[in-house]
Amino acid sequence: MINIKREIAELLLQSKAIKLEPTKPFKWASGWYSPIYCDNRITLSYPDIRTVIRDYFAEIIEENYPEAGLIAGVATGAIAHGALVADKMKLPFVYVRPSAKSHGRQNLIEGRIGAGRNVVIVEDLISTGGSSLKAAAALKEAGCNVLGMVAIFTYGFSLAEENFKEAGIELIALSDYNELLELATETKFITKEQHIVLLDWRIDPASWKQAGE
Repeated sequence: MINIKREIAELLLQSKAIKLEPTKPFKWASGWYSPIYCDNRITLSYPDIRTVIRDYFAEIIEENYPEAGLIAGVATGAIAHGALVADKMKLPFVYVRPSAKSHGRQNLIEGRIGAGRNVVIVEDLISTGGSSLKAAAALKEAGCNVLGMVAIFTYGFSLAEENFKEAGIELIALSDYNELLELATETKFITKEQHIVLLDWRIDPASWKQAGE
């Protein structure tokens, strides 16, 4: 898994799905300032990269959740990746909206699930885990048995780890923040001083905003 983490980290940097800007922090929708910005939807524009991600997801699901009978993507970032995985594995696919539609059938889950079906959730990015676990809760409420969740990348926040533990959901990520920083430092993509700044941000991202003001 270590080699996979490094390979995915390299592909995310290569495609600029992840940008590291310790001196010019980004502002997230939450209001947090961040020296990193991750948009894994960009990987969909690169056939070779999206295929690598798809194949690793399928390999991990087959190994860890052989009883999976349904793949669910979390809207919107993981819809395409989830569909690619489901197609590769010849499994049904659904996706979970952040909230129910305000018209029509007012669906929260799009697609046919069937009560009692074993589902693996596909995510593109894990920050606090809030939206991801909300999708897991919706699937459980619909009668699914959530086996676990796979994601392209996780920041590794302690809050997210606590949230997943409390929810009883196993998370397996293709790559993570620690692997990314080690690779970026070794390849001189960032300096050792910037590495320290990036590590400091991860400890308390909510208060780090003062450094960006």
